[in-house]
Amino acid sequence: MLLTTKELFQKCYGRYAIPAVNVFFMEEIHGLFAAAQKAKAPFIVQTTPFARDYAHPDMLLSMIGAAARIYPETVFAIHMDHGYEAHLFDAIEKGGYTSVMIDASHDPFDQNVARTRAVVEKAHAKNISVEAELGVLAGVEDDLTVDAAHSFYTNPQEVEDFVNATGCDSLAIAVGTSHGAYKFSGGQGLRLNILKEIQQRLPGFPLVLHGGSNVSSEVVQRINNAGGNLKTDAKGVQEDEILRAIPLGICKINIATDTRLLWTMVNREFFRDKPDEFAPTSPGKIFMEEYQQFMLKKFELFGCVGKAEDFK
Repeated sequence: MLLTTKELFQKCYGRYAIPAVNVFFMEEIHGLFAAAQKAKAPFIVQTTPFARDYAHPDMLLSMIGAAARIYPETVFAIHMDHGYEAHLFDAIEKGGYTSVMIDASHDPFDQNVARTRAVVEKAHAKNISVEAELGVLAGVEDDLTVDAAHSFYTNPQEVEDFVNATGCDSLAIAVGTSHGAYKFSGGQGLRLNILKEIQQRLPGFPLVLHGGSNVSSEVVQRINNAGGNLKTDAKGVQEDEILRAIPLGICKINIATDTRLLWTMVNREFFRDKPDEFAPTSPGKIFMEEYQQFMLKKFELFGCVGKAEDFK
């Protein structure tokens, strides 16, 4: 069942969060849909402009459509993550997406409002939900890099003004996370006080946590043991922080780094242990199973196991 993110958030707000997972290729899509059907959990499948340029929008949407037929009991939205106008307007006009994100967070406030409002007007005319962003996260997101000196927390007062001015359906906020593999270098964790104030100002309004990966130290170590050279001082979002953030309005939690690390671990270990192998399907099968198990744990953590029934 294909829904908008607005429809998903109306049911989950304050009760559970929905994982929003970036995908690039077939094995990820199989693993995600298989896990969701098994867990009876709603989810959001995301593509970025980077992924669309890599695989082509038609290829990505065709694979997602095929997965919906293969796993017919799934409940999900199709979302464009970190979009800019060239991709957003193309996606809105051609269809296939039920949600888009306009990321104008690096612009001055008034310009962010203007760009977001323009996307909202076009998207809402097609019954497509819109996510916006206020506050700037540090880190690496595909081909965008922001250093810590240029990141800043979301101002709750600005959130109220921004939502009222734009009409966006959900908002990604900066509360201490960062994009990429090297999160929380200062050890500060999530700024839950910001979430509390936003909830007081805008009760019931859905918030989005970007940079929501955990960055497992075990996975990083296994990658390095198999020939990788990743830094080992990364710290992602901890499970207890997730559990405290959900009642404060976090409805959508983005996951990208963890699945990339998982792919790297599976492939490095496979070819280390079986150097005579060269068929891509052999590690691919292992990756799909590992991916499915990874997502089952995320569905459990976010509290959305069995919640697909909310929408049927």
